[in-house]
Amino acid sequence: MELIQSLLAPGNENLASTLVLYSFVIAVGIYLGKLKFGGISLGVTFVLFVGILMGHLGYVVNPEVLKFVREFGLILFIFAIGLQVGPAFFSSFKEGGIRLNLLAVLIVLLDVGIVIALFYIDGNTSISALVGVMSGAVTNTPGLAAAQQAVGAADADLMAMGYAAAYPLGVCGIILSMLVLKWVCRINVSDEVKKLEDEATASMLAPLKETFEITNDLVNGLTVMQLHDVIHCDFVVSRLLNAYDEVIIPSSKTVLHTGDKVLVITSAQDETAFRTVLGPIVEMEWEENPSQIVSRRILLTQPKYNGASLGSLRLRSAFHLNATRVNRAGVDLLASPGLRLQMGDRLTVVGALDDINRLADRLGNSMRRLNEPNLITIFVGILFGIILGSINVGFGMKLGLAGGPLVVAILLSRFGYKAKLITYTSSSASMLMRELGICLFLASVGIAAGKDFASTVFNQTGMWWVIWGFIITFVPLIITGFIARKVFKVNYLHIMGLLSGAYTDPPALAYAGTSTASDAPAVAYSTVYPLTMFLRVVAAQVLVLAFL
Repeated sequence: MELIQSLLAPGNENLASTLVLYSFVIAVGIYLGKLKFGGISLGVTFVLFVGILMGHLGYVVNPEVLKFVREFGLILFIFAIGLQVGPAFFSSFKEGGIRLNLLAVLIVLLDVGIVIALFYIDGNTSISALVGVMSGAVTNTPGLAAAQQAVGAADADLMAMGYAAAYPLGVCGIILSMLVLKWVCRINVSDEVKKLEDEATASMLAPLKETFEITNDLVNGLTVMQLHDVIHCDFVVSRLLNAYDEVIIPSSKTVLHTGDKVLVITSAQDETAFRTVLGPIVEMEWEENPSQIVSRRILLTQPKYNGASLGSLRLRSAFHLNATRVNRAGVDLLASPGLRLQMGDRLTVVGALDDINRLADRLGNSMRRLNEPNLITIFVGILFGIILGSINVGFGMKLGLAGGPLVVAILLSRFGYKAKLITYTSSSASMLMRELGICLFLASVGIAAGKDFASTVFNQTGMWWVIWGFIITFVPLIITGFIARKVFKVNYLHIMGLLSGAYTDPPALAYAGTSTASDAPAVAYSTVYPLTMFLRVVAAQVLVLAFL
């Protein structure tokens, strides 16, 4: 009994008590986060508020241990996000990333403008306190740390108190801005998700599978290779039924004849071209046609083929097979020769069953191998991420322990195969790393802020700090969100990621992902995060150096 009391007693900083405290805060926070208030649940964000309560009640953690757990949790969360959205990050930046980053810059400028205005309006609040309030309002710890390094100890403590006062409502303000924007603009989340899925289908050129009957005399006598010279698009002729009712797997030298039926895999937007050149679409059940040719999916689990081009497998010459589609993370891609393969890809191939089995043995086709976590890649990435985050990028600024791992994770997920690193992570493993990281981070921030939260906030000075913080949080988000929606017609899911990324706020991102059941907010988040993180660090330091 005495042992249990010592473990649960406030103020105990030993390791066992610390583990008990973290376990309690995270477990209760997750449970409460599942409850809905007015139809809204905050998810893991509630871990922050349980941590504040426990900190207020006198529960503490050794400062060094708390700092380590907080930063390590943040690194895990951010690194998992980077691995997940890396490939989409680059394509998103080409299509709409410049616009999202410009909107994020507008948010940062509005924040800085409000701080400067408050500094002159409220002559009793120092710039140190306001910079701390701003850092808490935009939930940006690196900006706070950077500003503290530029001032003395007294001003640094003042910043920390302003940060603690503004941070809780900063998280709430970001989520509230999303809800207000959703209500004002009459947004239906399901419709927004469907729009993104339709756009993704079009942008990824999802394969269309149709059977055409050749009726055009001009095509008679052409080979499949020559057909590529007539129809200028990527396509695969999967199977061919000739006049003798024989089903064959065509090669580039196969001659086409009038009356042949061909199964073509191409993009939906190219269907008209094939109907014009070949002939009409006809109904045909290829699997029911008596033949030795079958269609199967093969799972790529052999590491040596990670990053190899599909053409380098020499499927037609070495295995007498045709690849028609490659499924990656639930999305079908056209099997073009230049497509780079990744671990976990599923190749749809047609041919004789024995040949398919030979290819399956070559590519691995083992689900068990995918279940093995690639820990080397994760920790190598974290190592180089921390190194990158510690490098001075100019004017004494650094990306920090969050920005560095995020950038490295994005680069690894896109180009890791060139270094023979396997970045595939199962969805369950990725989710575990993300949720564990964000829970450790939120619990640490809450416990640290809870100690002085009541004494700082529940007085006239603290009241104004909270008010100023909420204004800094809410006003720029509503203005920019409204501009993004009404002027630029940005999808609401991307706006949620933009608002979370512009405030470098993992809890808001976690809420956005949970409430929409989509990774789209994470893509927008990672698109604006690197630039925003740099600007937040610069803005905090410039403000204190210019007005202190």
